[in-house]
Amino acid sequence: MRERNIKTPDKIPHPNVKSSKIPNNQAIPWIVFLFSISIVLISFVSVIFPALVLVSNTEFIPGIEPVLPKPFETGVWSVGVIVTSIITLGLAFLFFKNKLPNFLNRLLSKIFDFEVSKKSAFIILLVLLIIYIAGSSAELSNKEIFADYEGVKNRLETWPPDPINSFEPHVRYFFLKSSMILFGNDRVIPLLASAALLITTYFLTKTITQKRFAGIVSVVIIMQSNVFLIYDTTVSYTNFWILFYVLSLYLVYRFWPLSPVSYLLSIPSKALTAAFLPMSIYFILRSNISRKQKLITAGITAGIILAGGLASIGGFSTTQGTEEEFDEKEFWMGFTSFAYQLRFDGLVMLFMIPLMVGLFLVSRSGVKHAESIMVLLSGMLLIAPILTGFTNQTNQPYRFVPLVVFFAIGVGVLLSKRQA
Repeated sequence: MRERNIKTPDKIPHPNVKSSKIPNNQAIPWIVFLFSISIVLISFVSVIFPALVLVSNTEFIPGIEPVLPKPFETGVWSVGVIVTSIITLGLAFLFFKNKLPNFLNRLLSKIFDFEVSKKSAFIILLVLLIIYIAGSSAELSNKEIFADYEGVKNRLETWPPDPINSFEPHVRYFFLKSSMILFGNDRVIPLLASAALLITTYFLTKTITQKRFAGIVSVVIIMQSNVFLIYDTTVSYTNFWILFYVLSLYLVYRFWPLSPVSYLLSIPSKALTAAFLPMSIYFILRSNISRKQKLITAGITAGIILAGGLASIGGFSTTQGTEEEFDEKEFWMGFTSFAYQLRFDGLVMLFMIPLMVGLFLVSRSGVKHAESIMVLLSGMLLIAPILTGFTNQTNQPYRFVPLVVFFAIGVGVLLSKRQA
């Protein structure tokens, strides 16, 4: 009786995702991929040739011989990035063409198809969290090393103001003040927020891939990230903004009316998340919820950002100035921050390009959120040059923590794809 329902499709769709096919819209993956890979490749120019962008955007004074590094001198990651990309993409090509040896083909198929039970996933996640909290709790007694700490500490002594008439990270101040009151240590709640970010990443990955194993892999990737571990307990650069933003994406599926609320909380945690609006809208519109829910969620989310922007212009004073004109040289210099600030995150450096290509291949099979992750990754990379090109702000390494999070989720999306 069961044999009547067996079909042999030309392409194997993404497992457990009902409405992921896009038969009449195959142009969208191409558009997203070409835009995203362009941003990634531009960012990797400074990985391969660290001084090229610097020399190209340096002004020369007539009559003075400048002392500059060689523009085409390769960086420490250049060989690793090139070799890893060639090997990974070569294996992927052979795998899709069924040209790999049988034992390798079976091994990769088992990895892609592997799943853990709900009980096992719970135990593994619990163990990972215990290891993480136990390892990071030693930092709670350490003295904050960042220069911005004194400013934050002094501001907390006079917070909350009455009335609140400035556009500041009041949500962050609330949690930091609460941490000091409840625990006598202003780093406890930041640590708990970082642990909550790991949990939220697990559930978001599990939801969009329908695989618990993919969620666990995403958590492990974040836990080994150097940039994440540097800023996970800091008071100066907390992860509250990232937590609320990632939570807003998860709530699109679990309880969509609260998604805009979570996004709203991320902005007074750090105003930079307002720039994530296009990425959020794309994620919402490509999600597997009803059209009505998409329009309402996207509309409310966009309305929140617009209302907040008008309020800041009309009645609130800001603490950060902006440049009046676009600075092209500073814009291109912004792309160099990725190579420098993530130089200790080997997985991101070595596998970012293969990941983008892999997400593109998955997206062509109809997995919409492969496109969403490409948009999120390229958007995070584009934030740095936009900040330096349009404002007087400088790029700081902690702003790349969301990039690591979405890189981890992207790996999970790849693992969720069953290969033929």
